[in-house]
Amino acid sequence: MGSTGSIGTQALEVIAANVHAFEVEVLTANHNAELLVQQARRFKPNAVVIVNEEHYAFVREQLRNEPVKVYTGESALCSVVEMDTIDLVLTALVGYSGLKPTIKAIEAGKSIALANKETLVVAGELVTSLARAKGVNIYPVDSEHSAIFQCMMGEFHNKIEKVILTASGGPFRGKKKNELLSITKSQALKHPNWSMGAKVTIDSASLMNKGLEVIEAKWLFGLSTKQVEVVVHPQSIIHSLVQFEDGSLKAQLGVPDMRLPIQFALSYPARLKSDFPRFDFSNYPSLTFEKPDTETFRNLALAFEALNRAGNMPCVLNAANEVAVAEFLKDKIGFLEMSDIVEKCLEKMDFIKSPGYEDYVNTDKETRIRAIELVNR
Repeated sequence: MGSTGSIGTQALEVIAANVHAFEVEVLTANHNAELLVQQARRFKPNAVVIVNEEHYAFVREQLRNEPVKVYTGESALCSVVEMDTIDLVLTALVGYSGLKPTIKAIEAGKSIALANKETLVVAGELVTSLARAKGVNIYPVDSEHSAIFQCMMGEFHNKIEKVILTASGGPFRGKKKNELLSITKSQALKHPNWSMGAKVTIDSASLMNKGLEVIEAKWLFGLSTKQVEVVVHPQSIIHSLVQFEDGSLKAQLGVPDMRLPIQFALSYPARLKSDFPRFDFSNYPSLTFEKPDTETFRNLALAFEALNRAGNMPCVLNAANEVAVAEFLKDKIGFLEMSDIVEKCLEKMDFIKSPGYEDYVNTDKETRIRAIELVNR
């Protein structure tokens, strides 16, 4: 799901390099019909879904001579993951849109390779409880969570004291608030280490991405808030660490390349041979670490606040942030105003202690309305 995005295209690179191990059964995209058609012609899936119905006729016509079924709409996205021929679903959609189809895939008993952190941010308790009930494994694709997962291999009987998520600090590391007042989207879209989609890149610049990852880590690994720590590591070589109760730390290292965690999630428990770039210590004579500046980059602190309050507050955080990022990318608000909108939504939205699925849907909808009102004031 999300084959035309940054994670989706890199996943297809991994699959193309390992045709003996993987077969593409379904590809889905939201708007990028032309790339979806190209992918379908190359990988010959059983079916494709173009969610935006305006592009359905184009995709159907382009693939009419191919042995590929073409579907459209959000309902098709949720239905197609239930196909008997699917073993594993890679959820690479961006934002809240990944929640419902991921739930449908879990209900159908499919293993999940999760690149859509918002699924666990919005409804972590619901999703992880459902996965346990269905006996479904969720394999993390984010580099940080993949690192934690890899560090825990062979250690599942040992108690974790804490996990440490590393953050590059983004393009504005070291800057103070007054230096961020006139930041443009073009500046914010220049990440120093990773190549990602626009939304994730902006989240990384504001440290919201790390905040979302903190919440995701809590649910993926069954941790308390106090067991998740963030450290800024500008070189992005150590992808995360696990500290056990004896004080020992384990870290996973590698050059910044999303194909490695994608491949590991797809092939687990095997490690497939690859030609990915190798880390060379001579190219990195020093690795540095520092505390995140949560006074300037308030989103990280807001994420911890939402996680501590629990209930539907992480859902509020995510919805407000998605609106704020979209409006920043339209030049409607400034860089620092994104945090203002998130903070005000967390203050104003009604708290629900034990939300169900419909509560999450309504919270997301109402928060977006409130956030747009704040933008337009």
